[in-house]
Amino acid sequence: MSNPTNVDSTRPARPPRRWRTVDIVVASVLGVAFGVLFAAWNNFVWPTISAPLSATPATPLLAGVWLLPAVVGALVVRKPGAAFYTELLAATVSMFFGSAWGLSVFMSGVWQGLGAELVFAALAYRRWGLGAAVLAGGGAGVAMGVYETIVYYPAFDIPWKATYIGSAIATGIVVAGGLGWLLVRSLAGTGVLASFASGRTQAEI
Repeated sequence: MSNPTNVDSTRPARPPRRWRTVDIVVASVLGVAFGVLFAAWNNFVWPTISAPLSATPATPLLAGVWLLPAVVGALVVRKPGAAFYTELLAATVSMFFGSAWGLSVFMSGVWQGLGAELVFAALAYRRWGLGAAVLAGGGAGVAMGVYETIVYYPAFDIPWKATYIGSAIATGIVVAGGLGWLLVRSLAGTGVLASFASGRTQAEI
């Protein structure tokens, strides 16, 4: 009989799935903080930096910031639903500040959060390293790209739509995945995540 205290490091133990009060509070704080960031980004930054790429397949390359909450929320809380909840809350908060996209911002949050959430679910909520982060960022990018080509750019031809989705995936991998992972590592280094496994370990995929 194997010793139950011996844990195979290549097969992370199944984490507890029940949300604690601190999980809800921290995910909510992250969602609101990102929502306020989105409001500033949407109304003051995006109109300026996106102008040269407006209505081109390269536009999503500048949109990776919108995918950050899903990856960061999941990496911090490490519970089913964290990616979806944090992204949706951020989108909802930003919507109340007003934007050129109106209520569609809410649906963007739904699909982007779901895109990242499905990746963490496919990894059985056991992988939280850089590999998982970039995959989740890419998943959020797929969701963003597909949704926006349907809603905002239905007149794009197939090659343009494919390029648009590819740009969304790239920014999801680099900004939401890579930078999101670095942000969580930085937060963990300060000790503010001591109540979370993310504050104690940085397991790689």
